Amino acid sequence: MTFKHLSLAILASGVFVLAGCNPSDGRDRVAVVGSSTLFPFSAAAAEQFSARGRFKTPRVESTGTGGGFAIFCRGLGPGFPDISNASRQIKKGEFETCQKNGVTEVVEIKIGYDGIVIANSKAATPVTLTKQEVYQALAKEIYDPAKQAFVPNPYTKWNEINPNLPAIKIDVMGPPPTSGTRDAFAELVMAKGAEQVPEMKALKEKDDKEFQRRALTLREDGAWKDSGENDSLIVQALSRSPEQFGVFGFSSFEENMDRLQAAPLNGVEPSAEAIIDGKYAASRSLYFYVKKANVGVVPGLQEFAMELLSDHAAGLRGYLRGKGMVPLHPDERAANFQIAKTLPAMSAPKK
Repeated sequence: MTFKHLSLAILASGVFVLAGCNPSDGRDRVAVVGSSTLFPFSAAAAEQFSARGRFKTPRVESTGTGGGFAIFCRGLGPGFPDISNASRQIKKGEFETCQKNGVTEVVEIKIGYDGIVIANSKAATPVTLTKQEVYQALAKEIYDPAKQAFVPNPYTKWNEINPNLPAIKIDVMGPPPTSGTRDAFAELVMAKGAEQVPEMKALKEKDDKEFQRRALTLREDGAWKDSGENDSLIVQALSRSPEQFGVFGFSSFEENMDRLQAAPLNGVEPSAEAIIDGKYAASRSLYFYVKKANVGVVPGLQEFAMELLSDHAAGLRGYLRGKGMVPLHPDERAANFQIAKTLPAMSAPKK
């Protein structure tokens, strides 16, 4: 049984035991859970790490960012994973769960960058979108000035939002609520797009909690479709359906540029350069979180953390760049390598 299969059992029973391991026994390799976006990066690092022959190959499981934190924060000891990959920062509630369960020293390390891409098949007509148009297309309810009230989203085709957009139905596939990519899409695209609507901007100033609820709640009438944690499934679907759009990480898009095209967002096309310099408005940082108490207990844990930030892995010409990760600026990578080396525990997040 894998971490992925166990994640649902955790939520149901509140009990987690690492497959094939009694929590009272030791464990001979590093265990990693978390983001599907970071899975290929961690898996590549695990292979490189074990190839040197000093430590066994770390076990890497793709559970989604939220699912990874749920498992990571369940407790200490070899029955629980050592690292949680994340395509967003840990939330206050997740951090508090860690603390409650004795995981009191968590180390946050930034590994690189990624971007949220909205793409479709190269067989379709190219489209340029704004964040406001994406919000108007996908929000469950939008404000109707004529009725002076929020109403179920009435848009069925893109050209109903903007006549310059194609007259095709709004059909977007994206990650599920457990995904960090979904969280980033909500925060970087949906919320920012909603702020461009005068009534939503006024709502944010008056009641931010209600603004967040309305801005981030996606349609349930078929215009938005939840996919699994595996971006490749979205890519395959887009190849079959030229009029459909997909939401996923830049690294997955970069791997499939031969058959997909990304919609420029607010006039900027997604690229590694635009993500690094912040010009692409849907950029995000990628993290991994280390359970400090497991260092010295699980062989190779700190060494693996340092591998992920090493020049030959995460540098500008490192093998993780070859897998699609957008690297940190050299100074920023050096600072995070120092964190991996010294392992300072993070403070509680504000939200």
